[in-house]
Amino acid sequence: MRAAGRASVLFGYALGKSQRLLAELTRCTDRPVFVHGSLTGAIEAYRAAGVPMVPTLRATEEARGRTFAGELIVAPLSARGSVWMRRFGDHSSAFASGWMRVRGARRRRAYDRGFALSDHADWQGILDTVRETEAERVFVTHGYTTELARFLVEQGVDAQPWRTQYEGELEGSERQPAAAAGDGE
Repeated sequence: MRAAGRASVLFGYALGKSQRLLAELTRCTDRPVFVHGSLTGAIEAYRAAGVPMVPTLRATEEARGRTFAGELIVAPLSARGSVWMRRFGDHSSAFASGWMRVRGARRRRAYDRGFALSDHADWQGILDTVRETEAERVFVTHGYTTELARFLVEQGVDAQPWRTQYEGELEGSERQPAAAAGDGE
């Protein structure tokens, strides 16, 4: 959208997805990316852990009336449709999520673009991650949360489901067993 003179706003989940996007962008640019202020704490935590990311600037720290034409902005879903978005004027919107693999998801959610980017892991991958990180406490937020938390507790890990209300989580719940219904995907 740079050539069209419009800002490009890329939405992603606030914890994990947005930081992954900023890390992936190092492959193609070193230009600063504007971000929503709610992302800065996690961005700094990722950087402190050694994850390289493109330079970021808080969009709200720019002078009033500054044009964002041709710029990339990364924001959480909660910013969509908010007063915060007004500063970007006519912009292109995109959503990065595994849900973008579902036919029609981009169109139904009225995004200009959709990027299929999933952070989901298989059962063994999750168990390996818990073991390798030596996590003392695990909160399970997507998919078969009840079953995974129960299994981890049986393995001696302090684990529990943590209900979230991220956009799109219930779309896959009809495929889950009754015990996990409403736990999200």
